[in-house]
Amino acid sequence: MSTPTDFSNFEFIREFFRRFLPNTQAVVLAVFLLVGSVLIYSLSGLLMPVLASIILAYLLEGLVLKVEKRGIPRMPAVYIVFFGFMAALGFILFVLMPMVSGQAVQFVENIPRLIKSAQQEIMKLPVMYPQFFTESGIYDFMSRVQQELIDYGQELISVSAASVVGVVAAIVYLFLVPMMVFFFLKDKCLLIDWFSQFLPKDRHLTMRVWREVDVQIGNYVRGKFLEILILWLVSFIAYKAIGMNYAMLLAVLMGLSVVIPYVGATLVTFPVLAVAYLQWGVSSDLFMYVVIAYSIIQALDGVVLVPLLFSEAVNLHPIAIIVSILFFGGLWGFWGVFFAIPLATLVKAVLSAWPSMDDKKIMY
Repeated sequence: MSTPTDFSNFEFIREFFRRFLPNTQAVVLAVFLLVGSVLIYSLSGLLMPVLASIILAYLLEGLVLKVEKRGIPRMPAVYIVFFGFMAALGFILFVLMPMVSGQAVQFVENIPRLIKSAQQEIMKLPVMYPQFFTESGIYDFMSRVQQELIDYGQELISVSAASVVGVVAAIVYLFLVPMMVFFFLKDKCLLIDWFSQFLPKDRHLTMRVWREVDVQIGNYVRGKFLEILILWLVSFIAYKAIGMNYAMLLAVLMGLSVVIPYVGATLVTFPVLAVAYLQWGVSSDLFMYVVIAYSIIQALDGVVLVPLLFSEAVNLHPIAIIVSILFFGGLWGFWGVFFAIPLATLVKAVLSAWPSMDDKKIMY
């Protein structure tokens, strides 16, 4: 005697096909995202100036809109924001970068002194804890560390010796990127209208996803740049007031550390403490002042800046953040790490906006 087949387990499959496959807008959006991802991945080396210009224009568009809200027409607002952007770029290139690079060279030159001081402290361990450490083991460990640093330094020298192409590419970027940023801001409406003609007329789902992405990613990226600026300025003032060496270099590292959540804050701790130890030693009061100032800055960033700047941004789980850093960093290297959180926010915005649409609104 045969029993009727239970199809209840396949209900979710039927619902998926009923909801998405007949939906031309969902199919078009999926194809658009897939093709765009493949093109960006395969042509990222060639299109990187264009992608960088689009991202910068997108960031500056928020400032243009704020200037327009004060009653200034579009074109004067574009000129004001663009010239402000060029002034900031000039400050970074001709003031900040030479200062940071000079301090970085001095710091690298003092690394042997730091290693020697650390070795003297480490050699006390066999005397204090002979049951755990031996003098021969400490020597072997320090020799391996020194060899690793020598190999790393040789690698840096070889990279710098072969960096002529990189310098040429940087010069090209300095001319192309600002020019494209200006035209992206100036001709925004024309470019959007031209691009829209290639999209289907029924694009309610696409517009819904775009609005979600615009709000979430816009808030996140603009807030992240403001967080970098504030953290850099506060760190520089604090370290300079204490009288710490390499204050500008360490402040820049503090600002850039927020680009990679959790990991960046951990990594920047080592150079800050190393410089303080090299300058004053562990027993000095100034060393403790540096530790206290660093801890206060990190606490203010987590307790005040992040909730204030990212109140409207998508909240991502720490596991999602780490996975996105590993995944996009593996795809695009440094830039993948830099934009890992916005890209993860984009994925979450698409997933949250897609199923929230009503079928009657999507299908026409």
